Amino acid sequence: QVQLVESGGGSVQPGGSLRLSCVASGLTSTLTMGWFRQASGKEREFVAAINWDGSATDYLDSVKGRLAISREYAKNTVYLQMNSLKPEDTAVYYCAGRTGHSVWVRDYEYWGQGTQVTVSS
Repeated sequence: QVQLVESGGGSVQPGGSLRLSCVASGLTSTLTMGWFRQASGKEREFVAAINWDGSATDYLDSVKGRLAISREYAKNTVYLQMNSLKPEDTAVYYCAGRTGHSVWVRDYEYWGQGTQVTVSS
């Protein structure tokens, strides 16, 4: 059984930074791990994904150059470093995992509970 627990969300001013963490339990070393977000009143959307060995990443166009996904196998943890944050980045951020690489919400089998990120002056 895979369990995912996110942390690191909070409130920050525009231009600020946050680092989200997702600690995984269970057999996750072979999974593609992704970050998704859902703003109030909107559908959940893909943000970033990293494949099982860290050799490939994908990003939503609007976050390229500002957000970076990485994984640390020794700690079973996936990170999302968020820099130059904008108000439109405000959302609940979810960590997710699946077998095989994908950027689609519907393809992911395992989900965390989410962590709130608010970007406001």
